Amino acid sequence: MQSIHETGITEKRFQFTDITEALAVLGRHDENLRIINSYFPDRITARGAEVVIRGDEQETGIIFNLFEELRYLCRLGNTLSSHDIKYTIRMLEDKKLESLHRMFGDTIMTTAKGRQIRPKTIGQHAYIEAIRSNYITFGIGPAGTGKTYIAVALAVFSLKNKEVERIILTRPAIEAGEKLGFLPGDLQEKIDPYLRPLYDALQDILGYETFQKYMAKNIIEVAPLAYMRGRTLNDSFIILDEAQNTTPQQMKMFLTRMGFGSKIVVTGDITQIDLPHNAVSGLKQAQEIFRNVDGITLVNLTESDVVRHEIVSRIVKAYDRYEMGEGKT
Repeated sequence: MQSIHETGITEKRFQFTDITEALAVLGRHDENLRIINSYFPDRITARGAEVVIRGDEQETGIIFNLFEELRYLCRLGNTLSSHDIKYTIRMLEDKKLESLHRMFGDTIMTTAKGRQIRPKTIGQHAYIEAIRSNYITFGIGPAGTGKTYIAVALAVFSLKNKEVERIILTRPAIEAGEKLGFLPGDLQEKIDPYLRPLYDALQDILGYETFQKYMAKNIIEVAPLAYMRGRTLNDSFIILDEAQNTTPQQMKMFLTRMGFGSKIVVTGDITQIDLPHNAVSGLKQAQEIFRNVDGITLVNLTESDVVRHEIVSRIVKAYDRYEMGEGKT
């Protein structure tokens, strides 16, 4: 419903199906509505299952579309987060409604606890589509962009749908180089702390018991990169994490392990290289080598794709400014 007053102010009314749906979108005690109002002060009034929107035509259109998209997201079974609301507003202001709607409608899978795994940014959605349609995908970007978690979720989806027979996750143990011998336990126990983020992602998605069962049957293998040498990996979904800490020789060795029926995802953050000084990162070199190779795609995620606590995005931006010289004295 829309009306235009003599002053040029447009009024639109957004109607929820019922009060339950309104509560899901507006939040308990209107916590979501307060976030929206911080972007559009004095523009929105909620009355039961109806929202009245007042402002100029462009602004009321954005707000109306915002409520439509948030309702759509709730109807898919999601609980709205502050990130969902703020990101949706940004994308609508940038006139990316169609991309946003496609992103919201793409659910990878549901975890053992019933939580839906879906892209939370358009960059993440592009990353997911690249993995689905290529043999090898490089996901490069800062912490908090979901590079590894999304790759693990797609690996589990492929396994459950019998597209692959195994999941293999690996990462270089470069951080352990100087201290490995001083850690307690056998070699696997020494390495395990460096593989813990991969274990955590798998347990979150599969549940502890299923994860343990797959590990015991060697359907899922989590191992340091050195264990990949000399192998050919068929019918597998293979993920190399923390790839910025590989050497060019290690990267070549890893990529050439790929066999028939397999898919590879390589993830890393080229701003977090822990290699010895002046050593060349295999990931940085790969960015140059594979720019125009069929079947291989490089996806660059940015601070706008960070979906952790808001402060993480601010930290990433602050470091970017510093490294560009703005903070140096």
